[in-house]
Amino acid sequence: MRGGTRRKQSSRDADASFRVALVSSSFAPHIGGVETHVARVAAGLKTRGHAVEVWTVDRGEGIGVRSVDGIVTRVMPAPLPTASFRGLSRFLRVVPRAWRMWASAYSSFAPTVVHVHCFGPNGAYALALNRRFPVRLFVTSHGETFMDDNRLFETSTIMRRALRSALTRAEVVTGPSRVVLSDLTARFGLQGGVTIPNGVDPSIRPRHNRTKGRYILAVGRLGVTKGFDLLLEAFALADLPDDVSLVIGGDGPERGGLDRRAAELGIASRVRFVGWLDEQAIADLMGGSTAVVVPSRIEAFGIVALEAWRAGAPLLMTRHGGATEFMRDGHDAILIDPHNVHASAEAIRRIFSDARLRRKIASGGAVSVRGFTWESVVDRYVSLYSSRPTPR
Repeated sequence: MRGGTRRKQSSRDADASFRVALVSSSFAPHIGGVETHVARVAAGLKTRGHAVEVWTVDRGEGIGVRSVDGIVTRVMPAPLPTASFRGLSRFLRVVPRAWRMWASAYSSFAPTVVHVHCFGPNGAYALALNRRFPVRLFVTSHGETFMDDNRLFETSTIMRRALRSALTRAEVVTGPSRVVLSDLTARFGLQGGVTIPNGVDPSIRPRHNRTKGRYILAVGRLGVTKGFDLLLEAFALADLPDDVSLVIGGDGPERGGLDRRAAELGIASRVRFVGWLDEQAIADLMGGSTAVVVPSRIEAFGIVALEAWRAGAPLLMTRHGGATEFMRDGHDAILIDPHNVHASAEAIRRIFSDARLRRKIASGGAVSVRGFTWESVVDRYVSLYSSRPTPR
């Protein structure tokens, strides 16, 4: 290990204070699980007295420095080369400026820890900082290697190589479930890895629900992986009473296709798309729902599941992914295979018609959610930062 890093480590041991750059693939104003996770971790680190900034990649909001809920947030370019001659030529023109901005961020903030969340171009530049400067590297995967609708790691040799290198150089690699770590191990050479789940804020509780009538609820990014098209089919097959609707919160590239699919299934009048919701609005909707369904084709963890537990809503959860690691079928969730729309429809009918089952599942979830708080997530990250790095 580099001598400069050893000197910094002894100083950290004395004051137990860190300067952490959370390098996220996306951040506010964009909304999603990764953005929520990073925001909560940043706030928790700041509350504990650690210096923290969020560094993220420009996705159209504009390059620059701003404050998001009191956290300095740097939005920077992160160009990568492409296989075409034109793409490579453009990369060679723009990469010097991009690198200067990342190096300037390092010089300005002087982080002792660079912690990548959701590896993408952000991770490639964090890896470059780790190679150039005496800064410790941590990587947290959120399932991007198998949940990305754009299949980045299937199409980009550069990203596969960067991820493999980062997993080797990182002091610790974490994921919210063993499913995430297993994929990194099988396809990208990870050795080891630590499971650190997502969390929720227990203080956010359902208030007055302004949504009228009886409804089944689903919330998330409207992308292919999230399986809302499968849920539409299952809802149509469930043949619930005409006054029961399906409410879908969130937005994304599949919105138009879902509208069309609902019309094809003859349920357009019973499906309500309510757009993006803040955490309190989600809690309110969940509190008034008959059940919450997470129909993902595969799910690394699913913050929505924890939100349903917290709201006291019965939960129907995809069994593909990390759910089986922290849920018990028939106790705190009904686990479903979203690909089997007939079985999903039967599960929806069952939870709708059986009030005793709904109470049982909701009660189980209310107990299970106590083990998932953002405070515990931050505590575990700080514990990792406090561990003496292993020499490479």
